[in-house]
Amino acid sequence: MFIAIKTDDGRIKGKNSFYCRALHVSRQAFNKYLKTKATPWKYQPLADAMVAICREDECNDTYGRIRMYQALQLKQPEGVDIPGERTVYRVMEEIGLTHKPKRKPNGITKADKEARKSDDLIKRDFSAEKPLEKCITDMTEIKASDGKLYVSAIFDCYDLAVLGLAMDTNMKATLCEQTLDNAYKAYPMLRGAILHSDRGTQYTSELYRNAINKYGILQSMNSAGGRCHDNARCESMWARFKEELLYGRYDATSMTVEELKTLIWRYFISYWNNRRICSANGGLPPMVKRQQYYTSLQEAA
Repeated sequence: MFIAIKTDDGRIKGKNSFYCRALHVSRQAFNKYLKTKATPWKYQPLADAMVAICREDECNDTYGRIRMYQALQLKQPEGVDIPGERTVYRVMEEIGLTHKPKRKPNGITKADKEARKSDDLIKRDFSAEKPLEKCITDMTEIKASDGKLYVSAIFDCYDLAVLGLAMDTNMKATLCEQTLDNAYKAYPMLRGAILHSDRGTQYTSELYRNAINKYGILQSMNSAGGRCHDNARCESMWARFKEELLYGRYDATSMTVEELKTLIWRYFISYWNNRRICSANGGLPPMVKRQQYYTSLQEAA
C-alpha cells in the first residue's frame, strides 16, 4: 500500500524499483497487489455482520472467536456465508475485534471454621439435566466512589441463568438471605433444588440456614479446606462479569453505589439472561436454552 501511494499506483515507473528494493518487496508481489486491490474483500459481509453483533450490546465486544462464531450461527445474518471458526478468528483479527482477558477477581468470603458445615453435594459437577435442579451462589465486591458494593447472585447450573440477585453496601448474611428470597419469588419451583456455596460465615449463619429450610432447598458447601475449585463455576461467572462490564469500560471508583446497582442489575437480568451468547449453552443465551427445554417437554406431552 505504501509503495502504491508513493508511485501513484505504479504509474511513476522510475520509483517502482527503488521502493520495492528498499522495502524488500518483489515486483511480482507489487503488481499482484495493484491488480487485486480494487477487488472487494470476500469476507466483507462477514466482517460487517460481526461488527453489527458487537454493536447490539456494549458488552458484546468481549466476544472471542467461539462466542462470535456461535452468535453468527444463532442469528444467521442474511447474505452471509458463515465459514469455520478459525476463519472467523482470522477475520476478527483483521478488523480488530480480538479480545484478551485483563484481570481475575479475588474471593472475599471467609470460611467459618467453627460453624456446622453441610455436605458437598455438587463435588465439582456443575452440570444439570434440567432447570432448577442444581444451583450455585457466591458474592463479589466492587469499589465505588462512596463506598463498597457487594453483589450476591444465584446461578442455575443448567443454563447459567441468574435466578436471584441482591446488592448492598455490606456483606452480611442478610444479603445472601435477600438473594435467596428474590430467587424463590421469581422461581417457586426452586423448592427441592441443591444450592451450593463456599464455607463463608454468611452461608453457615443461622439466618441463612433458616431461609434455606423455609424454602425446602438442599444446602451444599465446599469440601473441607475450602478449596476454590469446589465453587469454580461461580468464580468464573464473577470473572466474566467484571471483565465484560467493568474492566476498561467503566471506572467503578468514579461511580456511586446507586449508579453501579443500576448498571449491574441491567447487565445480569436483561443482558446476561436474555441476550448474551453463552458457550456453555452451545451458543444460546440462558433463557433461550430454558425456553427450548420447556418447549420440548410440551411437544413430548
